[in-house]
Amino acid sequence: MAILEEIRVPDIGDFAEVEVIEVLVGVGDTVSEEQSLITLESDKASMEVPSPRAGKVVELRLAVGDRVSKDSPLLVLDVESAAGASAAETAPEEPRTESPPPPAPTPAAGGAAELVIVPDIGDFADVEVIEVLVGIGDTVAEEQSLVTLESDKASMEVPSPRAGTVTALKIAVGDRVSQGSPILELQASGDATAAPAPQRDAEPTPATRSTPPAPTTEPARAGPREAPLPNVDEPKFRKAHASPAVRRFARELGADLGRIDGSGPKGRILREDVKAWVKKTLAGGAPAAAPAAGGAGIPPIPEVDFSQFGATETVELSRIKRLSGPHLHRAWLNLPMVTHHDEADVTEMEAFRKSLKAEAEQHGVRVTALVFIMKSLVDALRAFPQFNASLSPDGAALILKQYFNVGIAVDTPNGLVVPVIRGVDGKSLFELSAELAEVSQRARDGKLGPNDMQGGCISISSLGGIGGTAFTPIVNAPEVAILGVTRARMQPVWNGSEFVPRLMLPLDLTYDHRVIDGAAAARFVAHLARTLGDIRRLLL
Repeated sequence: MAILEEIRVPDIGDFAEVEVIEVLVGVGDTVSEEQSLITLESDKASMEVPSPRAGKVVELRLAVGDRVSKDSPLLVLDVESAAGASAAETAPEEPRTESPPPPAPTPAAGGAAELVIVPDIGDFADVEVIEVLVGIGDTVAEEQSLVTLESDKASMEVPSPRAGTVTALKIAVGDRVSQGSPILELQASGDATAAPAPQRDAEPTPATRSTPPAPTTEPARAGPREAPLPNVDEPKFRKAHASPAVRRFARELGADLGRIDGSGPKGRILREDVKAWVKKTLAGGAPAAAPAAGGAGIPPIPEVDFSQFGATETVELSRIKRLSGPHLHRAWLNLPMVTHHDEADVTEMEAFRKSLKAEAEQHGVRVTALVFIMKSLVDALRAFPQFNASLSPDGAALILKQYFNVGIAVDTPNGLVVPVIRGVDGKSLFELSAELAEVSQRARDGKLGPNDMQGGCISISSLGGIGGTAFTPIVNAPEVAILGVTRARMQPVWNGSEFVPRLMLPLDLTYDHRVIDGAAAARFVAHLARTLGDIRRLLL
């Protein structure tokens, strides 16, 4: 005899209102004990919720984008009968109290094209379209995904309400939509107007239900999980940043998402990335599930069983490091990078900075050397426009920028992030100090959004608060240069007649040699050092 049991979110530590970013099972799926059911993500951590027992999913009680806490309803399991099972083990069914979704537009009479809109997507507005999955003339099936939307922390697919042919697209990648926004026009099939909800094969309705469960309409619900691919690391496959449609596509082709670098927003893996990986793997003569070679055909580092040498512990990389790693790897493989080293005499600048202490306190800020470097860097960008640029994708042109946004690398408990300070040229030292403090705090708290880390012209990586004499930072592509700064030191400097103590600041400029040559880099750093040496030059 089957037993219906409501599964709830277990104790997830000191977290509340945690967002559901992925639903890993669907109604009708058979799950095993400890199998992951959903993925949750807070500002600083992600976690999977396992099933406490085996059974069959009868009903889902949440969807992608929902926020849950301990004991929030998750799903209902049809648990197989077991010896010793008691009535106390089953949670009573409660009627659903969710508000019904807004009615979808009905097809016009005479087979006219129907306008498909964004359905109820929960507490989200102005969500970015990151992928359009169909084109004009395509024939789509009911429930087939049409577009992929992504907010700061969740992604979701919008399914088609019925079968038909796409006659017009109303949105494009990069657009922002909310509930009710038009997606496309659909010429419905002859039977689309009365298409019933999909039925499960011979699935009995539990006797404890007064009415059958209503068909779900959430756009982001994951379908049944496919059987695992051979030679694929399932945990890495599940944690890969990809939409359900791309996951299904990868499984159909036998591609291991855990080995694919994403080119989409925030490192998201797109269909094109999967296709490119498969083509590259086949061209190399290796099976699709075999470990792929590193960039530029470099063989991968062989796996080593370190436990044979002593005790070990495996710690998962933070989400930030998992996303930034492929980005840095792409930059390292694609950009011919050179680093130029120099020093700036900042003795007078430091004296001026200290003289501003009382005035800065009146503004409620602390002025650091970094804001002087930011202003001086903008001055250098004006003098050398090729540094305030990006190379076109085909490598044939230089895109010169007329704005001055500076990325600042911030060290956080979860890894390095680079928020962007916009319009540096039009802000005072006190304004920059206040904004820098506020953005750095949000970065350490894990509260930065994607827009906070986009649109930079050049980046600064400062290790002055830690130490060091020089290093070689990696260019934050598609920027063409990055400035590294380490700790200033008092040094004896020859002035032509004697050695005098001067505060010298090491500067390390890494640049894309396709755009900038060595002479230009040397002139750029010399200009920057001259401005830092006499900050009055900013008035010229």
